[in-house]
Amino acid sequence: MNFHLMTMAEAQEIIKWKYPQEYSFYNFDDSAETLQELLDGTYYAACDDEHQLIGFFCFGQNAQVSEGRKQNLYTGEKVLDIGLGLKPEWTGKGSGQSFLQAGIAFARQQFKPEYLRLSVAAFNARAMKVYARAGFTETSSFVNNGTAFNVMVMKVEK
Repeated sequence: MNFHLMTMAEAQEIIKWKYPQEYSFYNFDDSAETLQELLDGTYYAACDDEHQLIGFFCFGQNAQVSEGRKQNLYTGEKVLDIGLGLKPEWTGKGSGQSFLQAGIAFARQQFKPEYLRLSVAAFNARAMKVYARAGFTETSSFVNNGTAFNVMVMKVEK
């Protein structure tokens, strides 16, 4: 898997992704603001060996949820917040773990954090299972716009 800063074409593809049922929570809107965020230098496209877009990772403040920030849940030194999305056709097929591991390896090499932190919607048991297997543990929770979130952290192995 290879990673590079998000291109306009990739951002335009991602805003068209539609997740099924309860996971539609993760759909992007197609506003100019969304495109601007996807292209602000914090989002990286994840492509397979044939250069096909299979997902993305974002790092830093864009990976945080506003209510978690208000509650000061994103503090600490040498902690990198990550967000990620797997192309809808790839979800639920057992590729989440390898996708996450590739993103963790990229973050370790690119940013050299001591810890990684993510916020996941509490209803997304499938994702939380993947994160727990990778070594993330839940540290706190909060509600943002009626949706419960869990904050999970892992120590990055050198």
